Amino acid sequence: MDSFDTFGLSPQLLPGLQALGYTTPTPIQSQALPVILQGQDLIAQAPTGSGKTAAFGLGLLQQIDLAQVSTQALVICPTRELADQVARQLRTLGTGLSNLKISLLCGGMALEPQLASLEHDPHVVVGTPGRLQELLVKRALHLARLRVLVLDEADRMLDMGFEEAIRDIVKRTPATRQGLLFSATFPEPIRVLAQAFLKTPLELSADAAQAAPVIEQHLVEIDPAQRQTVLAGLLARHAPTAAIVFCNQRKDADEVAQSLRHFGFSALALHGDLEQRDREEVLVRFANGSANVLVASDVAARGLDVDIVDLVINYDLPSDAETYTHRIGRTGRAGRSGTAISLCAPRDLPRLERIEELHGAPLPRLRPASAPRPGSAPPAPMATLRIDGGKTDKLRPGDILGALTGDAGLQAAAIGKIAIFPTRSYVAIARTQAGKALTRLSEGRIKNRRFRVRQL
Repeated sequence: MDSFDTFGLSPQLLPGLQALGYTTPTPIQSQALPVILQGQDLIAQAPTGSGKTAAFGLGLLQQIDLAQVSTQALVICPTRELADQVARQLRTLGTGLSNLKISLLCGGMALEPQLASLEHDPHVVVGTPGRLQELLVKRALHLARLRVLVLDEADRMLDMGFEEAIRDIVKRTPATRQGLLFSATFPEPIRVLAQAFLKTPLELSADAAQAAPVIEQHLVEIDPAQRQTVLAGLLARHAPTAAIVFCNQRKDADEVAQSLRHFGFSALALHGDLEQRDREEVLVRFANGSANVLVASDVAARGLDVDIVDLVINYDLPSDAETYTHRIGRTGRAGRSGTAISLCAPRDLPRLERIEELHGAPLPRLRPASAPRPGSAPPAPMATLRIDGGKTDKLRPGDILGALTGDAGLQAAAIGKIAIFPTRSYVAIARTQAGKALTRLSEGRIKNRRFRVRQL
């Protein structure tokens, strides 16, 4: 199917498709949308970057009755980052729907504003299991008129221990609602969960041949004692714009990121032990080009919405082949090609065998690369300034851009992405201009007000 016109979508959804740049459906959209629009339950295997959010997003938005002030669609996500990404995409898809209300309900955020947002029921709710369960217990979230329930990245929700919370939430939804389950992998617990809340679902998988990006896969055989230096050498050799390094253990992520910073890389760690604010800052800095290496655990990287990753390195081989597939799917997105390299010590050979069996052939071997001299690796091209003011101060991207190109005297080309949160804002500046921008903003004003500014 090569056009969205054949789905019979409401004309009000077309502006959202245009805003997201969708011109032709992806394989998962071609397969899933007709099923969703018919009201049938669905269990779908969809890899990262396949367009699944638009698939279920278009389906649920098509069913929203804007004249009815009630929650009609609920999307449950494993992490706040993924929930935020999904909510933003749904808002864009719903650009043409007047008075559409979408609420983001996640842990790690203040409860009172979320309770206030539920005084008038939103049409669509996107949230994480723990916070949704809490709001249901408080009887602040009302699901009596729910039409569509979506479990997004269900496999990771089970990995994170949310099965009990999910089952509790599902029990509180009407039996007549439609159920949609999307998962990157189909382990047996997912099928058991699907049986609990889906009614004779259609099962489908995105056509791997069509959906698979072009990813060069390689293996480097190593001495375990040389793992960090080999990693640094590979990053120096490939000089990626943005790379993700996957570790199996949270504690290793911090150690590996520190090691890479010793060599000069702009490396940050992302794992479950970080406070929510720190997690947000790490993701902002990686997405805006202020960090060129993200060292992450699997769960922490879920929901990461960055299309520019051109290299993935498995610092540790994962224990199962499906996780390997999901990891390398972080590169080669949005029509780009990518490279995935795995480090393999002798003790990792059983894991390698499972991966190569799934791959269908031995992974091509690469020679290890020599580590760069300490401090010699090129840093990321951008740096991030944090401004202690945000949406509650009525700051907008244009206000920050105007202050930088006005009083601060920067060229627009030196200014990168601007992200605004309730109480703080982040702006990427060309690294060579960051010091000047920091001084001028600290001494000047934004919207005729002074704000504290610091470089991260």
